[in-house]
Amino acid sequence: MPKTALVGVDIGGTKTAIVISLQPPSVLERIEFPTKPAQGPEPAVRLIRAGIHDLLSKHKLKASAIGVSCGGPLDHIRGVVQAPPNLSTWVDVPIKAILEEEFGVTCHLENDANAGAVAEHRFGAGQGCRNMIFLTMGTGLGAGIIADGHLYHGTNDFAGEIGHVRLTRSGPVGYHKAGSVEGWASGGGMAQVALKAVEAARKRNEPTLLAERLERGKALTARDVALAAHKGDATAIRILRSTGRRLGEVLAILVDILNPERIVVGGLAMRLGDTLLGPAREVMQREGLPHSVAVCQIVPAELNERIGDVAALCVAMGF
Repeated sequence: MPKTALVGVDIGGTKTAIVISLQPPSVLERIEFPTKPAQGPEPAVRLIRAGIHDLLSKHKLKASAIGVSCGGPLDHIRGVVQAPPNLSTWVDVPIKAILEEEFGVTCHLENDANAGAVAEHRFGAGQGCRNMIFLTMGTGLGAGIIADGHLYHGTNDFAGEIGHVRLTRSGPVGYHKAGSVEGWASGGGMAQVALKAVEAARKRNEPTLLAERLERGKALTARDVALAAHKGDATAIRILRSTGRRLGEVLAILVDILNPERIVVGGLAMRLGDTLLGPAREVMQREGLPHSVAVCQIVPAELNERIGDVAALCVAMGF
C-alpha cells in the first residue's frame, strides 16, 4: 500500500498553490500557478486536479485528505466557493465535491482568514494564546477569530468579515464598499490610495518613483509602494504610514469588541513589519479601551510566506 499524505490547496486571486505533507507544518513539495480569475474557475480547477495527481504520483503517495483554503464568502459545510471579491467569476463552485469525486478522500474547505488563524495559532505567532485574531491583509482583508482556543465561525459562517465594515463615508473600494476597512487597509486598497497620492504629488511637482511606473503604463501595486518606500520615496512612505494608521483604527475596533491577547497580522505586515505596525499600534493605543489595549500584542505572522501552505494543510487536518 502506498504511504499517504495530506494535500493542501491555497486558492488566491493572483495565484494558487498546491502542497503535500507527510507531517505538517513541513511541506514535502509545492507547486503554484496563476489563478487568472477572469477566465472563470474551470481552468484553475483543471490545474488543481492535475497538480495534485502529479505530486502524488511523483512521490508514490496517496492522499489521506485534502484541504482547500480560499477567500470568502463560501459555505465551508457544503464546500462551495461563493464568488469572493478577488474571485468574482467563481460563482457557487462546489470544490469539495469536485475533489472528493476525483480523489476518493475527504475534502474540507475553509475561509483563508480562518485557516490562517488556525495555522498561526497551532504553528506560528499565536501559539499558547486562548483568544487571538488573525488578519489576512493581502489583496483583501479578513479576520479569523480564535475564541477560548477554538475557531469561531459565527451562526452561518460569516464571522470575521471585518473588511466589510465601513470606516469612512467615502474612500477606496474594498469588499464592494467605498470607505471600507478592506478599502483602506488592504493591498488592493493601498494601490487605490497610491494612485491618488501620485496625482497629488504631480500637482505639487514632487518627484516620486511611483509616477515613473505609471508613465511606463504599469498599474500600481502595494508591492510597488513598499519598494519605493524602501528606497526613501516620500510619497510611498506617506502611503504606508496612512495605511498603518487606518489599520490602527481597525485594531482598536477589534480590541474593544473581542478583547484578544494577540492580533497576528499577515500579508503586508509580514513584509513591512514596524513600518506598517508602528503607526497602527499608536492609533490603537490612542483609540482602544486602555485595559483591553494593555493586554493585547500586535505582531506580524510568524509563518511568513509559508502561511498559505500551512493554512491549507491545517484545513486538510480538519482542525
